[in-house]
Amino acid sequence: MDLSKIEKLIDFVGRSNVAELTVTEKGTTVRIFRDRSSDLPLSSDVTAAPSAADVPATSVAAGRQRSGTTVSAPIFGVLHIAPAPDDPPFVSVGDAVDEGQTLFIIEAMKVFNKIAAPRAGKITRLADVNGAEVEVGDVLAEIA
Repeated sequence: MDLSKIEKLIDFVGRSNVAELTVTEKGTTVRIFRDRSSDLPLSSDVTAAPSAADVPATSVAAGRQRSGTTVSAPIFGVLHIAPAPDDPPFVSVGDAVDEGQTLFIIEAMKVFNKIAAPRAGKITRLADVNGAEVEVGDVLAEIA
């Protein structure tokens, strides 16, 4: 494994919520981990960042103004709207949700991170990117 590939992996771990990464290539194994004791407690449930959850989002669409709480992607990865390919989606537009209810799963480096509703309300908008990559900060849903 070449040094540039190892540097990219280290950079990825530094920018993501991944605490440990092990990669084997051509008989060489590289294990990258970081001390998370200074970070927030590691959890498999990921909620939207407080700043994004507490700020009302407003947009004008078709002459109508909407406002609500946006749910943004807290990490980079592949968005899944259902627990399994043949299962129904976690939520649909118009559904009432409870605080902490799973809305999506973002898969990053074979780790499935649950994205939970930051508050109770009604789903007014959903991203239409199932199975596609999302970036940190991409708006995934809006809760009124």
